[in-house]
Amino acid sequence: MRILYGIQGTGNGHITRARVMATTFKALGVDVDYVFSGRKEQDYFDMDDFADYRAFRGLSFTSKSGQVDSFKTLKNARPLQLLKDIKNLDLRHYDLVFNDFEPITAWAAKQQGIPVIGMSHQAAFLSDKVPMFGRAFFRRALIRNYAPASVYLGVHWQPYAENIIPPFIANHHHDNPVMVENKVLVYLPFESLDSVVDYLKDFPEREFYCYHPDAQDCSIGNIHLRAPSRVGFLNDLANAGGVIGNAGFELASEALQLGKKLLLKPLGKQFEQGINAQTLLSMGAAHVMSYLNPNAMDDWLQSPQNKKLNFPSDPAPLVDWLQKKQWEKLDKLHKHLWQQVDLEQKLIV
Repeated sequence: MRILYGIQGTGNGHITRARVMATTFKALGVDVDYVFSGRKEQDYFDMDDFADYRAFRGLSFTSKSGQVDSFKTLKNARPLQLLKDIKNLDLRHYDLVFNDFEPITAWAAKQQGIPVIGMSHQAAFLSDKVPMFGRAFFRRALIRNYAPASVYLGVHWQPYAENIIPPFIANHHHDNPVMVENKVLVYLPFESLDSVVDYLKDFPEREFYCYHPDAQDCSIGNIHLRAPSRVGFLNDLANAGGVIGNAGFELASEALQLGKKLLLKPLGKQFEQGINAQTLLSMGAAHVMSYLNPNAMDDWLQSPQNKKLNFPSDPAPLVDWLQKKQWEKLDKLHKHLWQQVDLEQKLIV
């Protein structure tokens, strides 16, 4: 079987999930090519897992001051280029498109009659059993039309429906490092770096390790700025006493796996992050703030750590399911993967 894997490149969450999948595809000898869209090609980093990947402009959003800028998002969209890329993407040599909310490969496959398995966090919201917190019909229509699929496989923190599986979190072999209580990992890429630094300055008793697209490696007192680095990020996450971030799915999943307490500031006007924040708040797994609120930080610093959630690290059962082409039979895959999550640790809303 030859697979084309389309991955949404806006933010790093989809790429993080794809790294886990790529490792397993390679280990099992599955022939996979990779396509990314959603950011400038020069803005990708640490991409060795994907060999000779291709990158397209695709669709993305523009943010400003911690929220989606709708006007600039529409202004920067290039629908004619998108349509051209869809038309010109030749899929005749592929048996399957595996898709993580990436529109070019999804639409090209739809037009060329190639089956598409859409596995993403967004796909989980297509089930009416998953909390949506308003405007459900419009949002589900947007998801279906953004990256259409033959079969949708949602990824979520809880087994809401049969087509939902837990996230795969790679085992990075940190050997249970000793937690540094006053160390905080900060990842707020949609806020301005100056705003983040000003916010953190009010808490000199903590050591903040702040990763940001505009940062260079340096320290400003107790604030340690870090340029994007997957290895460095994971090392700092491993022994941090807590995580401050936007409400992206993958970072929250990695933090839950390690039992880190979470303080979230969701990206404004981005419905997925808003839903993630509300879901984690209802689970008792995160504190949430609508702006960089010092009082929220004070409350969060006094809070206990989360329970560890043992999400699976090996997607081999998923790859086996893909290769068998019995894609409508989700019950065994769902049951097998959720059995690996300790039922006493699962937090049900």
